[in-house]
Amino acid sequence: MIVPDISQDAVAVADHYDELDPIYRRVWGDHVHHGLWATDRETPSAAVEALVDTVGDRLGLMPGQECVDIGCGYGSTAGRLAVTHGVRVTGFTLSVEQAGYAAAHSVPGVDIQVQDWLANTLPDASADAAWSIESSEHMVDKPRFFAEAHRVLAPGGHFVICAWLAETGASPWKVRHLLEPICREGRLPSMGTRQEYEAMATAAGFTVTGYEDVSRRVARTWRICARRLIKAMLVDPETRSLALGARNRGAILSIPRLILAYRTGAMRYGIFTLSKAE
Repeated sequence: MIVPDISQDAVAVADHYDELDPIYRRVWGDHVHHGLWATDRETPSAAVEALVDTVGDRLGLMPGQECVDIGCGYGSTAGRLAVTHGVRVTGFTLSVEQAGYAAAHSVPGVDIQVQDWLANTLPDASADAAWSIESSEHMVDKPRFFAEAHRVLAPGGHFVICAWLAETGASPWKVRHLLEPICREGRLPSMGTRQEYEAMATAAGFTVTGYEDVSRRVARTWRICARRLIKAMLVDPETRSLALGARNRGAILSIPRLILAYRTGAMRYGIFTLSKAE
């Protein structure tokens, strides 16, 4: 497990997303996660929706199911899956700004709550399906992240996780200059490998039914973000001021590091499909 040299907690994660909210939405839109390309001809918005649809397909969602979006961002993923699959979704975010935006763009059947997943108040076995798109990285206690999902899911429920992962056996150079700084700058308390995730999932009671490494299909996200951010900083003084002067500006300046981490294989992007026994 890669752990940054400066510890991160839920307060730091919330502050990160609250402060950088204008930049995230201006640079990337209403979804706070990678795009998934199949042909490289898709627009970024289509690629982002493709990742959401992939999660829905992996879950096998059915109309009327109760679902949980762990780290829901602006609620856009929850809203899309609620509309396309006819499910009801409870989403959790640490960010007041994200929840406010979600409330202003509400979708029937979607309830967004400002609450730490590790201290959620959902009843046992109350959900049919759950997903986490790039939020597990922000969890201080990753074993508890899995344990809470297992507790909340009903028997036979499915859980899909899209996660930033560290390369197995990454060299000291990659850890020191890429992975550890990415954790620190992005407010990630830790970054695990595929094997560590699968071990934690199994320990929580899940069966790992699928895994796909889609690193090559998502890496383009950061090149697009870099171009858009540079353009925004050139034409918009507010964006330029926030990007260079924010408390969390390290996340913005870390984009070149993320591009290099994907190119060198130091960072991977995996989609896990888990199931809870009947």
